[in-house]
Amino acid sequence: DTSIANALRRTMMAEVPTIAIDLVDMERNSTVLTDEFIAHRLGLIPLISSRAIEMKSPLESDEDDFTDVEFTLDVTCTSDTTMSVTSDFLVADPRYPDIVPVNYNPVEMDVNEFGGGGSEGILIVKLRKNQQLKLKAIARKGVGKDHAKWMPCATTYYHFMPEIHLNQAMLETLTLEEKEAWVNSWPSKAVKLNSSSGQVEVDNAELYQYDEEQDYKANEMEKTGLCQVIQRLDTFIFTVESTGALRPEVIVVNALDVLIHKMNNLQTALASERDEHPDASFGYES
Repeated sequence: DTSIANALRRTMMAEVPTIAIDLVDMERNSTVLTDEFIAHRLGLIPLISSRAIEMKSPLESDEDDFTDVEFTLDVTCTSDTTMSVTSDFLVADPRYPDIVPVNYNPVEMDVNEFGGGGSEGILIVKLRKNQQLKLKAIARKGVGKDHAKWMPCATTYYHFMPEIHLNQAMLETLTLEEKEAWVNSWPSKAVKLNSSSGQVEVDNAELYQYDEEQDYKANEMEKTGLCQVIQRLDTFIFTVESTGALRPEVIVVNALDVLIHKMNNLQTALASERDEHPDASFGYES
């Protein structure tokens, strides 16, 4: 059902919790970027969020709950070489050493004496000689529907499972060179030419992206109808591209947990309404 598939897609994007920098206390900023600009860039750095499920947001937390993760940054450029300040310069909270930027490789030196160059992390700002950036950042739990910085996915989409039916009778009218040319016209390489039998075979239907290039090639060869692609409306192929905060499979499982929790809450609420109003009619009667 497409409504369920789309609900899962939207839940993965908007309601799977992650951790992101939410508050920034700027102590010193003599860079070319404003405080707000740097704070925004810090918020969009994906953080490893495997412990997000343990955290509480400030609005739902009690006094002893796990809510905040603190990062610090203090860097000054001391040479004439332009210095690239990246996510690797952030100093992680020693209480939570596993909550760090994606692909974190901390700079092992006194950054106050660092003269230039940079690291391979996510760029925050570039400094020239005598420019300084010093700040404290607080990371918190959140979901994508509140702000894009908490989205665990770079993109998520789905399409129907394709069924590829080859017209073998028409394919047999082609020469080996024509078969090879037609097979090569498939960008997704869902079909292949069997070198032993000389027949065209379906290799992996899941790779097909509904690009229809093979139909254009068939028309060019005046062989319309070499294949037929049918959409299976009860089967979906999802593509989930993670920001790195969570693994794609974890995003899917967490989204399903969120959906199940919502459905259970709805079921409980409906049962409560029936108990309070036993004579009321729920739904439609035929």
